[in-house]
Amino acid sequence: MPHAGHVDAATVRLEEALRTGPFALALRAALAARRMPLQRVQHHLARRGVKLGVTSLSYWQQGARRPQRPESLRAVRMLEEILQLPQDSLIRLLAQPGGRADPERPPARSYRAITGESAAVESLLGELDAPLDGGLHTLSHHEGVRIGARRELLERDSHHIVRAHKEGVDRYVVIHQGDPGCAPERVEVRALENCRRGRVRWDGDSGVVVAELLFDVRLSMGDTHVFRYGIGDGTAGEATEYMRGFSFAGGQYALQVRFTGEVLPVRCHRFARLTATAPPSDRRELTLSGRHRSVHLVETDVTTGILGIGWDWD
Repeated sequence: MPHAGHVDAATVRLEEALRTGPFALALRAALAARRMPLQRVQHHLARRGVKLGVTSLSYWQQGARRPQRPESLRAVRMLEEILQLPQDSLIRLLAQPGGRADPERPPARSYRAITGESAAVESLLGELDAPLDGGLHTLSHHEGVRIGARRELLERDSHHIVRAHKEGVDRYVVIHQGDPGCAPERVEVRALENCRRGRVRWDGDSGVVVAELLFDVRLSMGDTHVFRYGIGDGTAGEATEYMRGFSFAGGQYALQVRFTGEVLPVRCHRFARLTATAPPSDRRELTLSGRHRSVHLVETDVTTGILGIGWDWD
């Protein structure tokens, strides 16, 4: 049974998105509120005589493509029926002025707008000539975080599957935000699979580390790439949460937090935020696995904003 808070929050987001748009946001909100995966939507469309691929649906809800052809607009009207939306609620958003999407880039929000970080992050990215849109869409990201015996963020490991939506992409830029007291000059960036470490920059005041991961191949548009990297930290004080900001929508994200010390947290929960300073939404309690001493979350369709896991030690 869906969590009541999740249903209420999803419904509120859907009503707001249908009222203000844009189309991609409204479609994502409708899919989330109805808890309907794209494969199931495709099945319902096929039963109504509309042939549309899961990839096209994914592009629509990411904002990377915009339905314009007559058969696509027919599919949108069917989506209103399948997702139990008011008639013309999605079609109306397609008619909004200025709503034409870049066919190769989903809508994005700046890193600062999401995380609230100072200009230090943008300055570090500027030193690496790293734009907000690095030309990669995340298809899947599995992240493991290990909390040490001193309750500190000891290390994290990331396994990425990405697809290039620009020509000539040959790197990925990692941003690591240390906890208060972090010594960024001692943080280690490890290239573990299908990448190698390039330039690394850090800022002592904010505890931010930015690093290049260079690919051995130059990706063409549509190419996929699998790579893995790790961050060794362990330099800060007690950690009470781990969160990740998403500037782009789309893809799957899984986060597992493992506690390795003798003392375990008394409570754990997952949360989402529109920004770092916004109140948490979609907060749900998580059960700590006694055997593996870990908790996890899985988000099958990421939206822009923040996802994370928090815990209480006392």
